[in-house]
Amino acid sequence: MYVPIGVSWGLILSALILWSLLAFASLFIPKVPRIAPLIFPLGALGALGVAVAGLLALHGPPVATVSPLGLPGLPFHGRLDALSGLFLVLFGLTTVAISLDLTGYRAREHYPVAARIGVQYHILLVSLTLVFVAADAYSFLIAWEAMALSSYLLVVTDHRTSAARRAGFLYILIEHIGALAIVAAFAILIAQTPIGTPLSYTFTALQARHPDPTIAGLVFLLAFFGFGAKAGLVPLHVWLPQAHPVAPSPISALLSSVLLKAGIYGLLRVAFIVLPTPAPWWGLTVLTVGLLTALLGALSSAVQSDMKRLLAYSSVENIGLITAAIGLALLFSAYGLKALAALALIAALYHCLNHAFFKGLLFLGTGSVLHATGERNLGRLGGLIHRMPKTALLMLIGTLAIAGVPPLNGFVSEWLTLQSFLKATALPRPYLAMGIPLGAALIALVAGLAGYVMVKFYGIVFLGRPREAGLAHAVESGPFERAGLGLLALLCLALGLWPAGVIALIRPAARLLTGADAPITVSYAGARVGVAHAGYAPVVLWVAFGVIACTAILMLRARSGRAARRATVWNCGHPLVGARMQDTAEGFGQPIRNIFTAFLAVRRRLPAPDDLTPRYGSVVEDRFWENLYRPAARGFETIFIWTAALRPRRIAISLMFVLATLIVLLALAP
Repeated sequence: MYVPIGVSWGLILSALILWSLLAFASLFIPKVPRIAPLIFPLGALGALGVAVAGLLALHGPPVATVSPLGLPGLPFHGRLDALSGLFLVLFGLTTVAISLDLTGYRAREHYPVAARIGVQYHILLVSLTLVFVAADAYSFLIAWEAMALSSYLLVVTDHRTSAARRAGFLYILIEHIGALAIVAAFAILIAQTPIGTPLSYTFTALQARHPDPTIAGLVFLLAFFGFGAKAGLVPLHVWLPQAHPVAPSPISALLSSVLLKAGIYGLLRVAFIVLPTPAPWWGLTVLTVGLLTALLGALSSAVQSDMKRLLAYSSVENIGLITAAIGLALLFSAYGLKALAALALIAALYHCLNHAFFKGLLFLGTGSVLHATGERNLGRLGGLIHRMPKTALLMLIGTLAIAGVPPLNGFVSEWLTLQSFLKATALPRPYLAMGIPLGAALIALVAGLAGYVMVKFYGIVFLGRPREAGLAHAVESGPFERAGLGLLALLCLALGLWPAGVIALIRPAARLLTGADAPITVSYAGARVGVAHAGYAPVVLWVAFGVIACTAILMLRARSGRAARRATVWNCGHPLVGARMQDTAEGFGQPIRNIFTAFLAVRRRLPAPDDLTPRYGSVVEDRFWENLYRPAARGFETIFIWTAALRPRRIAISLMFVLATLIVLLALAP
């Protein structure tokens, strides 16, 4: 039985058809170059339609449909509800900006490269849309695998370099390990079907299984592991700092802004809708992993000297904050505190939107800097605000937003997250009511480190003097790139200045997941949490900042009786001031590197006392990479060597071993 397709489904279907045609048309770019300027702007048009469809689904009733595609008797089921609608809005608006940036990026690439990006990019957009609207395990896994393969091919766009091939292999390896865990989770749920009942793969049927607590806990752990691999949670985060530097910058923006959120979406869908009421240990597990991920991401980003690796670890930090809020919501739900669970989920979903917009802005801006200078190393940049003033202004909005500076959007979601943690005193267990609010202190530390990182990032790239002579030839980004940056900057401003409207958009999704409304009173002036509790009003904050600034200026002018005079800045008696006297990225991160050495794997290079040409250096690696992945890789390599040594050189002997193994297994079978 088919449900009539509404306006939302019509927009989504139109976008899917358009993107499929654009993927096919991209194959002909090398032979018909004049179609190249149309590919990505049309892709942006489809993304805008998806965003509108998601916006309509946020406040409308859930709409389901059944597609004839799929295996016989196993069609694809789709469903648009508030949760999928919210992520479609996130996906659609971010993709509009990325597609605009790709329009300018395409003009800088050779036609065969532009063709490969055009094909895989639009296939990825199709698969992401299907992930967000899939309503059964079968279609969800098909879309998930298509998303993994197409994103892998985009990561290895520059496949001629060994770094790209290694990063792509690591990405697809962790992706498939996570996918196997998701398949196992769905398989266990489907196996709970009573004997004599027809098998059904829809999420609605899986929700009706009501497995016992042991089975539900096992499914949750598998789902958390699988979706955590996509989201970049510790210790499965190592693919992010490897994949982002080698991927094209617009693709890095899509990976960080949207693909990581696919893991968050899957975790929310399974943990809150498909599975029964969570157990308390579910929330504690997610909360602990989220806080650890946030802390490790913040510390690692603070000591990076590569722009894209710095932003990759910053994404790890923000995903950790989102996951911590989700863990707190699971804990509230386990004890029946549905309204507080909705509050924590609103904070998490708000930060999902925020991170998509400001991280997309920063990655696209980094791509413009990389194109203008050819450098990713912070130590070779500087003073670009004079060469790229428009890009610098838009990037400033992104850096202030991700640093949590009010009244931009990053502050709002972090403020709501802090208030959610402080509400943990309502938990019935004393050790939870006392211990979890301490997590607010850790979040405050992470927020402070994020501000520290963004001061380093923006200051070294755009301020000061150029550290290399070649930076004098840097040029401003093109109009399409600036259009994408401008759209994301406007979204960062809108989400910061209009929290009441954003919370009103998010509230239906939180209500769907928890069955309750959050204790947030929204108004045009801001948002207030609960009764007699702190709130946030951006208009009041703006007025307060303006009054303080004007008062300070007037007081300084009143107390200063002398006119301003100019003088040479004191430079410690050194006769010359050059770019090499500026603070470096390594020097800026040295305090963090020294204080938090226990969390980082630092290898220092120090000269001997009698060294005539002393050289200093340090390399900071991920401790999980050094202590977990490298030993595991060496172990598997040893096993492969032993296996190859034992392999017979004649096919007849190999077949004899296979036959003997089959005979032994048949003999042992009951």
